[in-house]
Amino acid sequence: MSPERKIYTSFHDIPPREYMYFPKGTIELGNPGEFSRLEITHLLISIIVLTIAFSFALTSNNLIELYYSGFKLNRLVIGIIKSFLGVIIAFFGHELSHKIMAQKYRLWSEYRMNNKGIIIALILGLLTPIVFAAPGAVIFRGKVRIFEMGLIALSGPLANIVIAFISFILYLVFFIEVSVLNEILAFICLINSVIATYNLLPLKIFDGYKILKWNQNIWLVTFIGSFILMIAIIIRVF
Repeated sequence: MSPERKIYTSFHDIPPREYMYFPKGTIELGNPGEFSRLEITHLLISIIVLTIAFSFALTSNNLIELYYSGFKLNRLVIGIIKSFLGVIIAFFGHELSHKIMAQKYRLWSEYRMNNKGIIIALILGLLTPIVFAAPGAVIFRGKVRIFEMGLIALSGPLANIVIAFISFILYLVFFIEVSVLNEILAFICLINSVIATYNLLPLKIFDGYKILKWNQNIWLVTFIGSFILMIAIIIRVF
């Protein structure tokens, strides 16, 4: 009898036939923090695409704004650094937290990119000042109890909240003067708070829905805290 399968996604529901493919040697239960070659490839592609998308979108080098203001090479270089650090900390931190928590409960767990999400993010970043960051998600395989599902879902947004809070404090204490470091830290604050907040929305495609099914009080406290932090960052930093 084949083992029961459960699929968990951090951004959206991934169709099993499209993303539940396991190369030979990667379906065994791994230790926390263990990665397969396929997973590393998917992570690297997602990080590169998001970095490019954010770099062009946030530095007014997207196609729409180029028409009015021209190409800004110096801003693009800074944008690449800022975007890479923001993406690697916010995106990788979010997905890694899901993965490690799932592995803690002895579930097979790996990241898989979403081809459509990757393409949409890249096109929007190159053409417009808007980036829709849904490049993929962590999936897991095995039997799971509702509290385990809730904790796995909570781990991603919670990691973003902690990172946003710490970087916000550092920004207020050390980097209040205008500088490149100021811009980088401000972006890290913002992207982590935004990722945490929208992933906590109580919609079926987000982490918030799974947390709400598990524990309404934890969801409410986490969502309100994340939302307040995001607003505080926007007001103070931007």
